[in-house]
Amino acid sequence: MTLTPDPGGVFDVFLNLVRHGLGGTNFPGTQFVSWIHEVDFIRAIEFLIATPTMSGPINLTSPNPLPNRDFLRILREAWGARIGLPTAAWMLEIGTFLMRTESELVLKSRQVVPCRLLAAGFQFTYPDWPSAARDLVARWRQQKFPL
Repeated sequence: MTLTPDPGGVFDVFLNLVRHGLGGTNFPGTQFVSWIHEVDFIRAIEFLIATPTMSGPINLTSPNPLPNRDFLRILREAWGARIGLPTAAWMLEIGTFLMRTESELVLKSRQVVPCRLLAAGFQFTYPDWPSAARDLVARWRQQKFPL
């Protein structure tokens, strides 16, 4: 998942759940979430263009995937929410049906690490989810409530 504070993206969906008291663990909560901050995604593409010796499949994801329960807990902390109601698998089935997507995207574990990108010397601006979540929440708030 490429996370950006722009409206309609996957981060917007997660944050809306958190803002409305949801955004608790999506059971079982142990499934890994692989993600990348939009800044690192763009920088990684630029890095790959500037590094013609790299070819073939390259994973564009943060080097630190984490379990769903931690991913959502950290997002709640970044937003300032104390609690988030957990979501059972059957609830996800209904919600994803209404959103015209697949529950598998939430329930399946994806523990992806960008080994080739790291080995080539790419340095992430947001390698960990807490710093990325704080930045995305701050930028989301700035977009919604500009001073």
